[in-house]
Amino acid sequence: MTNPAERLVDLLDLEQIEVNIFRGRSPQESLQRVFGGQVAGQALVAASRTTEGDRPVHSLHAYFLRPGRPGVPIVYQVERVRDGRSFTTRRVTAVQQGRTIFNLTASFHKPEVGAFEHQLPPFRDVPHPETLPTLAEEIRKHLGELPEQLERMARRQPFDIRYVDRLRWHPEEIAGAEPRSAVWMRAVGPLGDDPLVHTCALTYASDMTLLDAVRVPVEPLWGQRNFDIASLDHAMWFHRPFRADEWFLYEQESPIATGGLGLARGRVYDLDGRLLVSVVQEGLFRAL
Repeated sequence: MTNPAERLVDLLDLEQIEVNIFRGRSPQESLQRVFGGQVAGQALVAASRTTEGDRPVHSLHAYFLRPGRPGVPIVYQVERVRDGRSFTTRRVTAVQQGRTIFNLTASFHKPEVGAFEHQLPPFRDVPHPETLPTLAEEIRKHLGELPEQLERMARRQPFDIRYVDRLRWHPEEIAGAEPRSAVWMRAVGPLGDDPLVHTCALTYASDMTLLDAVRVPVEPLWGQRNFDIASLDHAMWFHRPFRADEWFLYEQESPIATGGLGLARGRVYDLDGRLLVSVVQEGLFRAL
């Protein structure tokens, strides 16, 4: 299996080892810790596997408690908090080598017809994703070629990411920059037709670039990094069905950074400008 999208689907396919207990793989990577989006996506799969399947998730709230170790399996223990007429609630604890590394609470809602609808439009008009360079193309344009480590990461990357604004590489390029960022994303290959896979795949992707918005005014997104960054918590609200293997716009902004903590908010839109998902995350920023 060489397609990164197929590997993502496989990564989200947990092994059930007991009632309410699941085990997920954690690939051996060169990263210092397991990618947070992976843990959140797997935890949501575990929670969903204990529901009847007729109620899609409408929100999740999670805390990253400890860094996970790459290459070590993660066990997900699900607590069936509530099964109501319209809502189902699940609490998931992720354990690795006997230590809790992550907690998630997810709420599932039986679809119903609303009395009214409204939404905010995207912040601004943006170019179509097909007109923008891929992330690898932008890096090659600046460096001439991808370093070996980045080349390996690019081949394994399950999402095509295209930054709406050009990448900044030097400190002088960030003068006057607002704490905002926007990317187009989609899975690099088909993800099948299971709505849960698409929901959990986007949950995975939601942690990839969100804290960029906090960094934009203080350092280039690429090149020398001045901060050690860790996600602390993560919340998502799912508004409409979607496919994560079709283009979606991920707009991100940071309303505040203070005391070593940076808050980021994200909104996910489809090509037609329909708001699909809202995201909020806080991260820890410490100078290296």
